[in-house]
Amino acid sequence: MKVLVVDFGSQYTHLIARRVRELGVYSEIAHNQLTPEDIGKDVGAVILSGGPKSVYEENSPKLRPDTLKFLLERDIPILGICYGHQLLAAELGGEVRRGDSGEYGITILNVLKDDLIMAGTPKVQKVWMSHRDKVVTLPDGAVVIARTRYSEIAAFRYGDKVYGVQFHPEVKHTEYGREILSNFLFRVAGLEKSWSPEDLVSEKVKRIKDQYRGGNVLIAASGGVDSTTAAVLTLRALGPDVVHLVVVDTGLLRAGEAEKVVRDLKKLGFKHVHLVNASSIFLSRLRGVTDPEEKRRAIARTFFEIFTEYAKKLEEEYGKFRYLVQGTIYPDRIESGRAGVGSARIKSHHNVTLTEVLDLELIEPINDLYKDEVRRLARALGIPDEIVYKHPFPGPGLAVRIVGEITPEKLRIARKAHSIVEEELKKAGLYRELWQAFPVVLPVRSVGVMGDERTYEYVVALRVVVSEDAMTAEFAKLPWNVIERIATRIVNEIEGVNRVVYDITNKPPATIEYE
Repeated sequence: MKVLVVDFGSQYTHLIARRVRELGVYSEIAHNQLTPEDIGKDVGAVILSGGPKSVYEENSPKLRPDTLKFLLERDIPILGICYGHQLLAAELGGEVRRGDSGEYGITILNVLKDDLIMAGTPKVQKVWMSHRDKVVTLPDGAVVIARTRYSEIAAFRYGDKVYGVQFHPEVKHTEYGREILSNFLFRVAGLEKSWSPEDLVSEKVKRIKDQYRGGNVLIAASGGVDSTTAAVLTLRALGPDVVHLVVVDTGLLRAGEAEKVVRDLKKLGFKHVHLVNASSIFLSRLRGVTDPEEKRRAIARTFFEIFTEYAKKLEEEYGKFRYLVQGTIYPDRIESGRAGVGSARIKSHHNVTLTEVLDLELIEPINDLYKDEVRRLARALGIPDEIVYKHPFPGPGLAVRIVGEITPEKLRIARKAHSIVEEELKKAGLYRELWQAFPVVLPVRSVGVMGDERTYEYVVALRVVVSEDAMTAEFAKLPWNVIERIATRIVNEIEGVNRVVYDITNKPPATIEYE
């Protein structure tokens, strides 16, 4: 059985889905206009997300009346969170109003009644609030479970299986949020733990086999855990003869990376691994380009051309390609607007265009998984830890870690600095604890003194963050001796750098990458 998380535009929608999976139940994000027909027999519970709108606004998102009626008639357990809490109250006959003041951040919750959803939690506990509207009147038959100083109805129950909570149990700031979600899933909904990425190998392999109808398969391989996991699943399903991996050296990769990716993939049993050295083409097209978006567009266009041209050459030798395998994961779908209604389209994936030009069918074996789930699946597939725990590396490569124009000198600095950062973090035993760690070559020079002589050299910024899924991130509080060791090595070993700065900005407001 699975849980549907209905999206009303909350920034936490994806986090609710994560928390449910972490508790051992499979979850999916659903559009708020889902129909009764969209709710299959395998749906064991529904969670309504928060959202930025007010339920009494004319154009605010609502559940379809026939869908809510269907859920209530089928006795499917429902949990409304924040906006979902207010929506349930209003749709069932209660009243929601704008409050005199808001309630944001940590708040003290007072539990008024013993109830299944609060089982095992104290009468007084800390919760995370983010709202101004509040439920002021409950529908007939509903009971108040908990309150705060500002929200007289901070949690309620309607019947036996419909709940609303004004606070956010999915965020870590809510003291007993995990227990409350667990109580809803297992005590109220009666679900069983049946979700584990390790158990997915045979299911994923079968799904690829079922989709495959002959022909060659093309994969753009980066050497990261996502594309490698998708590729290994495809190899397990179809065998080595029809699977072709293409590694494109853009000239924007880390030192020796393209050759290492090829070696690693061959060790995993792939027969056809093709390396395309297109560095001179990419670098020539980036000459003089300083705008971040223009750099990205130039790289995307060039990659598209090189990959398409090479794929057509491979067809002359090996026969027609019918499929393109892509290592899309769940957050990619959120960013590209392919999951839920409230997730804006932040970026699109060039591989979708590739399928159209090359007349290929898309296979996305891991598009329902988060990064941590992909890593667990990768380990179950026997992929080496070096690949499993490799930090994410952006598609445009070092181009987004060199602010301003790309030059051979800046690429030399970026590559050497990357090697130093990774070496020192691994030596300190910190690498796996971090989401990403990398140097950025800034477009400024600073005055320094080296060997009793004045210098005027580049500044390198060190960006190190911790995160669960890159949707938000905090700068890492590295030990000072580690930061000092990295900075000392960069300045001593890389000609052209005389200053290193440490970035202490979170996401938001900053992004993880600089460009």
